[in-house]
Amino acid sequence: MKSTLLVMIGGAVGAALRFQLARLLPATAEGWPWATFLANFAGGFAMGMLAAWLLKAGSHGETMRLLMGVGVLGGFTTFSAFSLEMAQMIERGSIGLALGYAVSSVLLALIGLFAGMAIMKATI
Repeated sequence: MKSTLLVMIGGAVGAALRFQLARLLPATAEGWPWATFLANFAGGFAMGMLAAWLLKAGSHGETMRLLMGVGVLGGFTTFSAFSLEMAQMIERGSIGLALGYAVSSVLLALIGLFAGMAIMKATI
C-alpha cells in the first residue's frame, strides 16, 4: 500500500507540473507542441539523473524510485500527448513536421537522459 501511495502522490505532482507547463506554452493549431517536447526532454534528463543516483543508492533508493521515477516523472512526461500531436500533424498533412517531431523528440529525450546520467555520475 505504501508503494501505491508513493506512486499516486508523485503522479499527482508530475501531472500538475505537466499541466502548468502546458499552460505556460499553449499549443497552437499548426505549431510545434513545445510543452510536450520540453516535458519529455526534461523528464529524460531528470530520469537520467535519478537512474545514476539510484545505481549508487542501491536498494535504499526504492522509495525515491517509486515517488520520483514512477510517480513524478511518469506523470510529467507524456507519450499519449506526443502520439496525439503527431497524429494531428499527419491528419493536417504536415508529414515532414510530424517526422521531425518524432525523431527530434526521441533523440532529445535520449540525449537528456544520458546528459543527466553523466552529470549525476560526475557529482556523486
